[in-house]
Amino acid sequence: MPNLKIVLLDALTFGDTDLSGFEKFGDVKVYQTTSKEQTKDRITDADVIVTNKVVITDELMACAKDLKLICVAATGMNNVDMQAAKQRDIKVKNVAGYSTNSVIQHTFSMLFYLLGHSKYYDESVKNGSYSESEIFTDVSQPFFELNGKKWGVIGLGDIGQGVANIAKAFGADVFYYSTSGRNRNYDYHRTTLSNLLKTCDIISIHAPLNEKTNNLLDYEQLLTCQNKAIILNLGRGGIINEDAVAKIVDEKDISFGLDVFVKEPLDKNSSLLSVKNKDRLYLTPHIAWTSMEAREKLIDGVIANIDSVFN
Repeated sequence: MPNLKIVLLDALTFGDTDLSGFEKFGDVKVYQTTSKEQTKDRITDADVIVTNKVVITDELMACAKDLKLICVAATGMNNVDMQAAKQRDIKVKNVAGYSTNSVIQHTFSMLFYLLGHSKYYDESVKNGSYSESEIFTDVSQPFFELNGKKWGVIGLGDIGQGVANIAKAFGADVFYYSTSGRNRNYDYHRTTLSNLLKTCDIISIHAPLNEKTNNLLDYEQLLTCQNKAIILNLGRGGIINEDAVAKIVDEKDISFGLDVFVKEPLDKNSSLLSVKNKDRLYLTPHIAWTSMEAREKLIDGVIANIDSVFN
C-alpha cells in the first residue's frame, strides 16, 4: 500500500470517536471543521479526502492533483459532484447502514417523549407541584397506549422496516407508503399517502429527499391528519414543510417531532422557534444517527473503504 496523505475535513461531527485507525495509511491531517474558503488549501496535496458534509466540487477536485478517493462519512453523497469525480477517475465511497439501529431507537425516543408528556411530568415533580398534590398521581395530561393504534410509516427501507417491526411488537397496526413505489412488505398494510395521513395515530418519516419527496407534506396534507396524531420526521428536512408545521401546531391538536431540518443548523429565525404550543413540538439537532456504536461503525466503514481501494 502506498503512503497516503489523508485529510479529514469535519471531524467534529464524529465527536470523541477514535480516529487512530487512519494512521496506518500514512500522513493524516484532522480538521475539526472546514469552511468553504478553507477547503481548497486543505485538500491540495491529499490522496484521500474524508468528508461528512463539506462540499467537494469539480473546481476543488481540479486543484487536488493527487486526489484518488473521496470518502463520504455518511450514506448520502449529495455533497460531492459525482459526475466530475467520474470524469476525473476519482473514486467516491460512502458508508451505508451504519446508523440504522440508532435512528430506529431515536424514533421511539421522540415518540415516547411526546406521547407520555415527559417534559410536563418531569417538571411537575422537580418544581414541587407534585409534592403539593392531594393525590398520589397526576392524570392531567392523558396519553394512550400503542397497542391497537395505527402507525403509518413513510419510506419502508431498512430503517422504516425496523420501526415497523418494533411498532408491531407494541401491538400497533402498521401501514406504510412507499415513496419510491418499489417497496413491498406483506407483513404490513400498503396504502396511499392520503389514507395514511387521514387514518394513522402515529406517522414516522424515514425516506430520502428527492424529487418525489421534496415538500411531500405541506400544510394541506398535514391538516388532514386526525386530532392527537403524532408525526415524526427522521428522514430529511425538506420532506415536511417547516412553516406548515409551525402553523398547524398552533391551530390543531397535532404533535410533531423533528430531528432534521431544511437548513442545518436550524436558522435562528425559523418559524419553528416561535410557536405558542411548544409542548406539541419536540426538536432535536440531527442526532438520530449519532449513537456511539453508529459513529464507530461509520469510521470503521470509512477505513474499510480506503482499504478496499488501495489494497
